[in-house]
Amino acid sequence: MEYLLRMENVSKIYGNGIVANKDVSFSLKEGEIHALVGENGAGKTTLMKILFGMEKPSSGKLYLRDKELDINSSNDAIKHGIGMVHQHFMLLDSFTVAQNITLGIEPANHHFVDENAAVAFTEQLSRQYNFAVDPRAVTGTLPVGIKQKIEILKALARGAKILILDEPTAVLTPQETEQLFEELVKLKKQGYTIVFISHKIKEIKAISDRVTIMRAGCSEGVFNTSEISEQEISNKIVGWKIDTSIHKKEHAFGEARISVTGLSYYGGEKVPILQDINFQVKSGMIMGIAGVQGNGQVELAEILTKSRRVESGSVEINQDDIQSMTIKEMREKGFGYIPEDRQRQGVALTAAVNENLISNKYDTEEFCNKGILKKKKISEYARKMIAEYSVKCSGENGRIDGLSGGNMQKVVVARECMEETKVLIAEQPTRGVDIGAAHIIHQNIVKLRDNGCAVLLLSADMAELIKLSDVLAVMYEGRFVAYYENLSDITEEELGLYMLGIKKQDESQIRRMRYE
Repeated sequence: MEYLLRMENVSKIYGNGIVANKDVSFSLKEGEIHALVGENGAGKTTLMKILFGMEKPSSGKLYLRDKELDINSSNDAIKHGIGMVHQHFMLLDSFTVAQNITLGIEPANHHFVDENAAVAFTEQLSRQYNFAVDPRAVTGTLPVGIKQKIEILKALARGAKILILDEPTAVLTPQETEQLFEELVKLKKQGYTIVFISHKIKEIKAISDRVTIMRAGCSEGVFNTSEISEQEISNKIVGWKIDTSIHKKEHAFGEARISVTGLSYYGGEKVPILQDINFQVKSGMIMGIAGVQGNGQVELAEILTKSRRVESGSVEINQDDIQSMTIKEMREKGFGYIPEDRQRQGVALTAAVNENLISNKYDTEEFCNKGILKKKKISEYARKMIAEYSVKCSGENGRIDGLSGGNMQKVVVARECMEETKVLIAEQPTRGVDIGAAHIIHQNIVKLRDNGCAVLLLSADMAELIKLSDVLAVMYEGRFVAYYENLSDITEEELGLYMLGIKKQDESQIRRMRYE
């Protein structure tokens, strides 16, 4: 038996006629790490959802150890030893680690959950797989690297022998990624089979044995990872040779468009979430902020976008104090925002693509006349944006929830990166998007910067931060611990040391953020 699992000629056609998978064949060898790559909308997530029982194929067959499988639900998949760790963690923050790992399989004592037994089970599981976790820790207080381990242990606790990992390194530091890879290699040596879904080609080269490349719902081939180059993988993903280099215009920075002075924020906590934050972002500048998730970046963005109030200190956008402004007034003065969670904050899921594209200016003279929308103008504008950003959709009138995550993100970026945007807050702008979409997004952010926009870029992707930023700061435990004005010599590994709190710059260097 050459293959542990086979998916043969799998197709998935939705009721609206969208073809997600077309005659795709996919195989796994026992004890291998198999990478699955492709553009957003290429069909890789749908294929894995079929394997995990979250979708039913329109046609095709599945085999496990040469026996045909009929998987109708995730429970069926779990019974056959298939587990999936989703990109967005499915953990309950208020639960302990042990409670999350044993959820649904809780050990009982006289019909009551036996918490001590759950803790003992988690400790044994942690030792067995060398995943160090504290069973009694409250999950919401833990860093993302530990949450990743909990998700993997949760799947292993249910008997998974095949692990599907969807973008597992999206929010990890280089050090956390390296540790995860060491743990995955140990699992591989124990006979576990791992599907590694990622857009990070360097990581695919570093960790996988074989790689399946998908494009437009079809398989472009299966390759031994050692026999295919990074450039060849990129070319096959998009279908042509792609140049991802970015060229920024050399220019002097202008006046400060974002000014933050003495900002501290507790949000009801005893320990400050943000403490004495000071910085400026000037016209024509991209300022990047790096940091492990949970160190104050989200709260900072929410204060800048008025989702949270300013408790102490001041925040000015275009020389106006945001406390005296409404969101609409900020928008009218050229404020744009790409949120971290596109589905929850970035789009109206039940609305059409064209409606989402104009949602920040539907009542302007361009699209509205005496309260009546100019539908022809809206359609023309939407078609122009769809073409410019290469959005794959059924048309401008189709609902946006029918788009893949990457294409949804392109719509958000198209809406926010307008010519009139003077200030842009960009949170994780390319998280979970493919190499082609990321390049389009990068080009448009740099275009704004070249035209004088002040951009604050918050990202977990250190390569992205180094590539785009003019200046770069690192946050740890609600404070800035490093500031770089020259990014030519900085490495991702060095950034990771600051992000984990292992290193801290001198205060005089950090103060330059405010006064340079």
